[in-house]
Amino acid sequence: MNFEKLKDCFECGICTASCPVHELLNGYYNPRVLLEKLFLKRSGILHEEELWLCAWCYGCYKRCPQRLRPPEIFHEAKNLAIKQGITQPLKKALAKIFNEIPLPLITLYLCFHPERAGIDRQLLESLIKEAYEKVLSEIAKTEEHLDKKVAVIGAGPAGLSLTYELTRKGYPVTVFEAFPEPGGMLRSCIPKFRLPREVLDMEIQRLQYLGVEIRTNIRVGEEYAFQRIWDEGYRAVFVAAGAHKCRELRVEGAELNGVVHALEFLSRANSEEPFRVGEKVVVIGGGNVAVDAARTALRQGGKEVTVLYRRSRYEMPAIPWEVSEAEGEGVKIEFQVAPLRFLGDNGKLRAVECVRTELGEPDKSGRRKPIPIEGSEFIKEADTAILAIGESPDVSFLPREVELNVDGTVWVNPLTMETTMKGVFAGGDVVTGPATVIEAILAGKRAANSIIEYLKEV
Repeated sequence: MNFEKLKDCFECGICTASCPVHELLNGYYNPRVLLEKLFLKRSGILHEEELWLCAWCYGCYKRCPQRLRPPEIFHEAKNLAIKQGITQPLKKALAKIFNEIPLPLITLYLCFHPERAGIDRQLLESLIKEAYEKVLSEIAKTEEHLDKKVAVIGAGPAGLSLTYELTRKGYPVTVFEAFPEPGGMLRSCIPKFRLPREVLDMEIQRLQYLGVEIRTNIRVGEEYAFQRIWDEGYRAVFVAAGAHKCRELRVEGAELNGVVHALEFLSRANSEEPFRVGEKVVVIGGGNVAVDAARTALRQGGKEVTVLYRRSRYEMPAIPWEVSEAEGEGVKIEFQVAPLRFLGDNGKLRAVECVRTELGEPDKSGRRKPIPIEGSEFIKEADTAILAIGESPDVSFLPREVELNVDGTVWVNPLTMETTMKGVFAGGDVVTGPATVIEAILAGKRAANSIIEYLKEV
């Protein structure tokens, strides 16, 4: 039982310092205090709504010196609460989520996951509907109308969150989105079984009701020059363009038909022209995108779906619970395996030549470096190989005044989130690289506060 691991807790507070929900809820939710309560009075904690406010991002676990897994410890307590029929705390937690978090429905589906505790689905849907309708009945367009316009580039979770916060304060916001519909990666790459599109549409409609203008099919830097934002009277810009570029895997045969980048695969799976995967699918990578791609491949007809990851399970960056769910659905994971080249016939993929690895000293990422084991090569048959080895932002549209980090992400002042160009702020994956939805939402809320302070001075 995970409860037993609580005796190893140092009470150092790193879990709380790493928690995006703690900041989103202004300190109301405190994982370290909740762990202490669980240890001291296990049964009493079942009646507290804080138990339901963990967003399953595992930021606490990744930084914990004892490698405790608070999300799973809280999960066991939630299971116990539901078995005892204690649902009032969940109802209070839902009210908190809907009142305090910019995209509550999206976070319920992608982050908070109350259904994992085994609650009756009909009851859960009833509680969510009740909380949502209450918010809709109370929501109103602000009576204050300020004249300082803000432009947002990107209609993903960070951009939409900032838009919500500023609009409620009376600032006119226009969102520029390159895709035909708003949502960014939420729409194009998150599988529909994880985020139903009607849920995403409901969130966007709520923003539009508040008066947000969303302009789609506009690529800033191409048909709409960045300078035009200033020319049209916008006083601040928030860059939330996400990380839509797949990193290249430079191995022989990567051009073969049947080798596809994960973001393209997921985007096509969400469209009317899904990618035909065949029976044997190999996914290369170990992040959340790799796991989403593997689970989607199963639903696309793959009979044997295998994730190849060059390090161990311990180093795998994907959210552990999502990994467990994928394995439960039938996805196989082979650790310490790396691709050497793709093999094909007549331009079509037929197999992947792989090599087993051993782990050496930690590299600059802090994880142990995978080293190929001589003589361990083997062939794995595959009809499709999905490359999920990381994503990066496309920031080619930004002016030269906006400084970048060495990895291609945008540099920002960590306190204000302003870039090196005055009046231009940035947040989400474009700054951090690929991260969780809850972290992107927090970035949007942080940047909104900074932009409000900035606009008071200009």
